[in-house]
Amino acid sequence: MNCPIDDRGLIMYWPFDEGAGASALEKVTQVRDEIQYVFNQAEFTEPTDPQWRKGVTGSGLLFDGYSTFISHQASKGKSRQEPMSALSIGVWVAPRSYDWGFEGKLAAIVNSHNMEREQGYLLGMFRHGCWSFQVGLEKGGWKEIWSPDGCELPKNDWSYINAVFDGNQGEIKLYLNGSEIATSAVPRGSRIAQATGTDLLIGKNNHSSMWAGNFNLQMFSGILDELKIYNRVLSAEEVAVSYRHILDSAHGGVKPQVQYDEIKLDRTPLLQDRHRPQYHVSPPAHWMNEPHAPIYFDGQYHLFYQHNPLGPFFYHIHWGHWVSKDLVHWRDLPVALAPEKDQLAPDGIWSGSATYDADGLPVLFFTAGNDSASPNQSVALARSTYSRDGDPDLVQWIKHPEPLIVQEKGRGAFGDFRDPFVWKDDEGWYALVGSGIEGQGGAALAFASKDMLNWTYKGPFYQADIQKFPYLGSIWELPVLLPLGTDKQGENKHLLLVSPVGKGADVEVFYWIGQLDKESLSFIPDQEEPELIDVGDFHFTGPSGMVDPKTGRNIVFTIAQGDRTSELEYQSGWAHNAGLPLSVYLREDGRLGIEPIQELQSLRGAKRISFSDKSLAEANILLREVQGDMLEIQVELKPVSAAQLGIKIRCTPDGEEETLLYYDINVAELLVDRTKTTLHPGEKCRGVQGGKLELLGENLKLHIYLDRSMVEAYANGLKSLTTRVYPSRRDALGLEIWGDGELVVKSMEIWDMQSIW
Repeated sequence: MNCPIDDRGLIMYWPFDEGAGASALEKVTQVRDEIQYVFNQAEFTEPTDPQWRKGVTGSGLLFDGYSTFISHQASKGKSRQEPMSALSIGVWVAPRSYDWGFEGKLAAIVNSHNMEREQGYLLGMFRHGCWSFQVGLEKGGWKEIWSPDGCELPKNDWSYINAVFDGNQGEIKLYLNGSEIATSAVPRGSRIAQATGTDLLIGKNNHSSMWAGNFNLQMFSGILDELKIYNRVLSAEEVAVSYRHILDSAHGGVKPQVQYDEIKLDRTPLLQDRHRPQYHVSPPAHWMNEPHAPIYFDGQYHLFYQHNPLGPFFYHIHWGHWVSKDLVHWRDLPVALAPEKDQLAPDGIWSGSATYDADGLPVLFFTAGNDSASPNQSVALARSTYSRDGDPDLVQWIKHPEPLIVQEKGRGAFGDFRDPFVWKDDEGWYALVGSGIEGQGGAALAFASKDMLNWTYKGPFYQADIQKFPYLGSIWELPVLLPLGTDKQGENKHLLLVSPVGKGADVEVFYWIGQLDKESLSFIPDQEEPELIDVGDFHFTGPSGMVDPKTGRNIVFTIAQGDRTSELEYQSGWAHNAGLPLSVYLREDGRLGIEPIQELQSLRGAKRISFSDKSLAEANILLREVQGDMLEIQVELKPVSAAQLGIKIRCTPDGEEETLLYYDINVAELLVDRTKTTLHPGEKCRGVQGGKLELLGENLKLHIYLDRSMVEAYANGLKSLTTRVYPSRRDALGLEIWGDGELVVKSMEIWDMQSIW
């Protein structure tokens, strides 16, 4: 679209009106610039173009926050070799996420700069939506002008920004939506020094920081449209006219709005990823760690998760949000909690839990990250706007302005104080906070409140003896307490879950069954040594839990760790997913029972096989026709002479790739052998993992869920083994019963499983 202002001095112009394809036209020189995007060439999914979206006029280009950028070679541009006395940049921006601001660098919108040499220019965004224009002057000096308070660029909304450098008059100015918002002086007669040998980049900082070895930080996340660069000074009137022209010509005089569906993270490019699970809940894209804060309200289950919306790497943590009517089929909702420009949690929204306030409305307790405070972790609260606007999906949350619980010295390991687990009963609210005791090991600290806002420290709820159990580590994260009801002796039992971290810690989900001392708010375990729910070696972590109000069940949620290198996470565009929801209960024999929730049966498609009382050879003949990477398998194996017995999954026809799940009777262990899982040189899944499982003479009963790279095996309702498999071959889809001797397949059923998306 032609602007009504004088286009004299227009040296570069990207209209972004292609709407498709992997290049963008720079209209002045008619040069087509390649758009860098991770899925231009894809190893694990179908190649796709960069993501184009509706712009302020025509289309705009969506930058994913970690891989999308444009490089315009210095030799292609006009008038870029001599120092510039004037420079004007105008662009429409709709940010999706803000960068954290690592090393004080801007997430670049457009730049060709070298700050160390004091050369070039940089227009970009910083923490919490503030933005800046920065230039290097020919006679020395790096000059910066920043947006003032109240002029931040809002997420998921269009803003028109202009940066104007007038060296002759000695001024730099910023404009927002056609109006001047800031001015700064430079010496009269100043010139911008050219950044020699530096290309112009759109969406990526010329000197971005590296993270986790593979990720460039300070990349723009959101939509850009109508980027224009002039080598002359645009007047305030020209800027205002340019802004009004878009409004009047394309939007009826009203500032354009961004539809959320246009800018949200899109899971579509990942649906064909041959390793990404399709019936385990996951973010639309990018990074997650533990799901947490499950709660049921107004006919729907809500589950939140630790999330970096900027890319598939652990960085700037928000609370992602899903909602479901059945704990199986989930819908993606907007980020529920994000770091903001406040004194509560500007540096991260870390794990927590959900409960109800005095009116029965949901509230979220979270770990507030504030690096300017000491300690930098505290317990904070957010309330739903449901009572105000009837928001049925609980999309909007308002944070209480101050922390509720701030750690004091002498209360746990100072500086490690996080992951509040809060519950309510008729007498008030109670909280467990993950921490440790100096020199003594991990601990959960207990707090109580009568009004949900004012909290009293009650002391350690339970702590480990690190001398006896060094694998329990110096710090506990994510404590969870669930009621198990009464045992056969009539004693009321509870389940305590923790996740150890720190030096020497085994990062798994450990648990104790024991009694809650309500008066002292402490826990007395039935036995001092903890147990594992899952023996899959760091694939079942990050516990959270709830009592389901509909059924009374205790339900546990976990993260299923991805077990990949950061390079492969970069290439795939996602990292991690949730495990299947588990029902946990007290068995008749006093042990903890674990089972996948029954609602998962709704995902069953065609029944592929059903038989009973077959020999190993007979069973494997029947299994030859069964192929799949999204299956539910139930099998009972009776040993005759076999001491090791189980099932091979994800097998190639020649056995070159396969994964073996098996039970070793002699050592009473449930194991997975991944020595032949994949031939891909970059994948990490290797070796043999597993742990104790006492079957006490029972047949081996395995309930297995295969979901592309996910494997979850539940054994006799007592233990699970969660692991990951990334076969390199597309024909690694077969199954085979296995034993080191004679066995009988007492029963076997297999179903196809359907995607939840």
